[in-house]
Amino acid sequence: MDTPGTMIGNVNLKGDYYAAAFCAPEIAAKARAGQFVHVRIDDTRNDWILRRPFSICDTDPEKGTVTIVYKVVGKGTAALSGLRPGSICDIMGPLGSCFTPPPDATPVAVCGGYGAAATFMLTRGKKGVLLLGARSEADVILTDKYEKAGFDVRIATNDGSAGTRGFVTELVPRLLSERPEEKFFFCACGPHPMLMALARLLRELGQSGQLSIDHRMCCGVGSCFACVVKVNDPGSADGWRYARSCAEGPVFNLEDVYTGD
Repeated sequence: MDTPGTMIGNVNLKGDYYAAAFCAPEIAAKARAGQFVHVRIDDTRNDWILRRPFSICDTDPEKGTVTIVYKVVGKGTAALSGLRPGSICDIMGPLGSCFTPPPDATPVAVCGGYGAAATFMLTRGKKGVLLLGARSEADVILTDKYEKAGFDVRIATNDGSAGTRGFVTELVPRLLSERPEEKFFFCACGPHPMLMALARLLRELGQSGQLSIDHRMCCGVGSCFACVVKVNDPGSADGWRYARSCAEGPVFNLEDVYTGD
């Protein structure tokens, strides 16, 4: 679905992190946790042909709003941070697959940095857990919103400036040891090395889950094959195949995630 989205808010969360809200009723009505939108930030620029993909952080179907959270990392997101309410961006969405935790399991969002945006809509279901990893306190965002939604929030930072010192994967076995009788379903989004380490760990621990694994995108609808990632395929000679992260993903079942082992 391609629609003009009128910006109704674009606020700085902290540092280089922003939250932008658009009026896009048809997208808001259909979006699910883990899906994304493909945004044309400025269609007056001939040198900005490609859209930018952003995870859908939150929606309000009654008001018809869609919220994304982003970090300024280049020209496109810098331009987006400068837009004001009333600006119009062409938005495609909702796109991609979504997280599907079973109703009898406690959802555990395992996120790196602003990967926490991709899992936030999980808070609409059963109360769960957020395990958030970041380089430092400066990269810790959205924890207040998770806590307000009733999630148990646990943080790990590389430098120890927030939560415990270490990697977010180290929080997983601690959670399991504290709540050994509970059934969990892990939903993850973050840097690729983190996701690969988490996939290996969850398999070792016998846990179930889904990981949001993506790549740089061009078309966003599965036509160009620029965003392919490797997934397991027992029927192929090498044991894997390429999957389009924008169409078959970005959310993949844990058993399908190729880690190269």
